[in-house]
Amino acid sequence: MPQPKGAQHKNALPPIESWDPPFCGDIDLIIKHDGSWHYMGTPIGRIALVKLFASVLKREAEQYFLLTPVEKVGIQVVDSPFLITQWQQKQQDLIFTTNLDDSFVVSSQNPIQLMLDKVTGDLLPYALVRRNLWARLHQNVFYQLAELGSEQLIKGEPHLMVTSADQNFSLGRCG
Repeated sequence: MPQPKGAQHKNALPPIESWDPPFCGDIDLIIKHDGSWHYMGTPIGRIALVKLFASVLKREAEQYFLLTPVEKVGIQVVDSPFLITQWQQKQQDLIFTTNLDDSFVVSSQNPIQLMLDKVTGDLLPYALVRRNLWARLHQNVFYQLAELGSEQLIKGEPHLMVTSADQNFSLGRCG
């Protein structure tokens, strides 16, 4: 059945890149280290609402905002806005899924990169989900992927590597 003119696919993201609303201040919304979203100190229990907020989430430098066409509000993100909670392998591709059901193929457009966890200070693997928004690999996912990995030298140091979309990605230094 054809979609009505102007209708968006249910997974289509709003075009926030084209919006330039005025900054309206900060709101008391925080994405905690465990990936949970809290408003005024209370967890947001409606996953549909969290997914809606996530669809209009924007990162500028180290600051995070929720955007609409007419306003921009600041929020806090303790470490990263998403967690990689599931993965699967199809042919030679790794497909990651976040805690908010965003799925993507690990590739040069959605790479794995080692970054410092802002809470623990550990150098950990993160994956680019979209729009400069990163997801930390959940510990269970990391351990499962480690079983797929192979040791390779990068600049003379051993790294645990995985391959997806004909690209190699480090999960971290070995040893």
